[in-house]
Amino acid sequence: MEVITIESKAYKEIVSKIDNIARYVKEHSETQHEGWVDNHDVCNFLNISIRTLQRLRTQKLINYSIIRGKTYYKLGEIERMLNENLIKSNPQGFQELLDNYYKNAK
Repeated sequence: MEVITIESKAYKEIVSKIDNIARYVKEHSETQHEGWVDNHDVCNFLNISIRTLQRLRTQKLINYSIIRGKTYYKLGEIERMLNENLIKSNPQGFQELLDNYYKNAK
């Protein structure tokens, strides 16, 4: 085993840089949108009807999970639907949905 020694100041600088890189990767990674939201949030923030979500589920155009009778969607799945124009909504709606999710998740 090889032992390497460095000054504590240099060590703290390296740790700080690694933390900054980790924060940047977390903020800009595609896996960022792995949270789950329910029908109510999706409909409110994207300004679509519950029937629209039901139609997308029936046509198997959206992945979802039902837990205790409540339907949930991954944020990444909502983003995919917007990118594929399966849902017509303004981009601000999705950003507000994300902001609300992360505000409540903390």
